[in-house]
Amino acid sequence: MLEFVIPCLLGLESLVGDEIKKLGLSDVRVENGRVLCRGEARDIARLNINLRCGARVMMVLGQFPARSFEELFQGVRAIPWEDYLPRDAAFPVKGYAISSQLHAVSACQSIIKKAMVERMKAAYGLEQFPETGVKYQVRFSIFKDEAAICLDTSGEGLYKRGYRAVGVEAPLRETLAAALIMLTPWKKDRILVDPFCGSGTFPIEAAMMAANIAPGMNRSFTAESWANLIDKKLWYEAIDEANDLIDDQIETDIQGYDIDGDVVRMARQNAENAGVDHLIHFQERPVSALSHPKKYGFIITNPPYGERLEEKEALPGLYREFGESFRKLDSWSAYMITSYEDAERYFGRKADKNRKIYNGMIRTYYYQFLGPRPPKKNRS
Repeated sequence: MLEFVIPCLLGLESLVGDEIKKLGLSDVRVENGRVLCRGEARDIARLNINLRCGARVMMVLGQFPARSFEELFQGVRAIPWEDYLPRDAAFPVKGYAISSQLHAVSACQSIIKKAMVERMKAAYGLEQFPETGVKYQVRFSIFKDEAAICLDTSGEGLYKRGYRAVGVEAPLRETLAAALIMLTPWKKDRILVDPFCGSGTFPIEAAMMAANIAPGMNRSFTAESWANLIDKKLWYEAIDEANDLIDDQIETDIQGYDIDGDVVRMARQNAENAGVDHLIHFQERPVSALSHPKKYGFIITNPPYGERLEEKEALPGLYREFGESFRKLDSWSAYMITSYEDAERYFGRKADKNRKIYNGMIRTYYYQFLGPRPPKKNRS
């Protein structure tokens, strides 16, 4: 059995754990900022293709105390690297050290690399390694003097779904958007509106969930080229498994609005890239015009934070307009993630629930304004 660790944002561990359990992996353990589990080689593909909230999928090769450079060196050298890396493999090393006696990351990188080379010299009978072949990214963590040495099977983070226009960064990563949706009671038979849709992340992630489209279907992963560790056919089987579960002919009501027409056009293109453009209605519309005839709907949105001074001056009026529009939707619920400290004040209502979440290095708040529960016959 292989051991995997899936890092994630603090507060989202239980969501990732539930996703892993649904995939049928064993020994799922939820810890701060990560989830560990055990599986087989085929699960490298299944985890990467199917996880919506995890940051990346890493294969654990070794865990041991590392209170000194000597302990770190010997612990790394004891790992049978020849079982994982071909002789021409490229093996860069990245990592971090927190609350540990070893805190100089660059020094730890050098020690780990040296220990790997010493082990592989003995195994392959080579003095130098050209590193001209396939890349095997080594990642280490040292936390409270305990080292974990892993291979990163994902490559780019799992938030890179492959549908966003190249070079366009959004304020909200796809993995976090998916998690925020999953933290609400929204189901595919209920209306969902994002009045600040930007590049369309919330509507697209919701539509992919509604149609049961696996988030990793439109991208590649580093481990696809690891022929010595995972057979290519296992990737095809994982894709076939995910394809069989797709139902993109469902009826759903997902809408995205933005005041900027160019942004709306970009959102439509992203939705088309994700294969869900037929499930989402995008429209150029200001938040002051937010309205809908249906009852018991959901607003899930990421309004502007006001990171630039000129934007900050407009925030009171923007949040006030949002709050006034929401009050007209008297049976709806609204979920809003923002770093704006005065959001509740100008929105005009105290949130029923509030959850602190770090979006990268930005401290944000996930405000939850809960509407009435629908009659039983209308519930999903």
